Amino acid sequence: MFNTILLLSIKPQYAEKIFSGEKQVELRRVRTRLKNGDLVLVYVSSPKKALVGTFEVSNIIQNEIQKLPKDLNDFWQEIENIAGISPSEFKSYYNDASLIVAIFIKNIKILPIPIKLEILREKIPKFQPPQSYRYLNKSEFKLFESIIQDNTAISSINK
Repeated sequence: MFNTILLLSIKPQYAEKIFSGEKQVELRRVRTRLKNGDLVLVYVSSPKKALVGTFEVSNIIQNEIQKLPKDLNDFWQEIENIAGISPSEFKSYYNDASLIVAIFIKNIKILPIPIKLEILREKIPKFQPPQSYRYLNKSEFKLFESIIQDNTAISSINK
């Protein structure tokens, strides 16, 4: 079982790169409690609005930015081949940030059929996708697991 389970909202273009393997690190500006081996459920934001898959955390780096631009340039050199973004996107994203958070990705799993927001709200009343992320407790994760299993079973029947 996973220690920490995170529901993470990601823009469609970055989610596509994660699930294609081009983007092997998810960058954030806010500290998380994630550790190696934790689970991330990926919710793709508008216009897709769906739970599309999961990945596990292979490593996490959370560094305070103390010397600009040196800290950013040094970090960019470490991740540029796996970031799935351009140098200008990286610099723009971390402009005025005080923290670099890098979630390294392993064990990617794509759902056979994305679970649309309407279905999530049908199964989990008052469900609101997070603006950035939110932690799931064990009972919430069991609900998500059940929805994913139901969705996978429906996918198998429809083939």
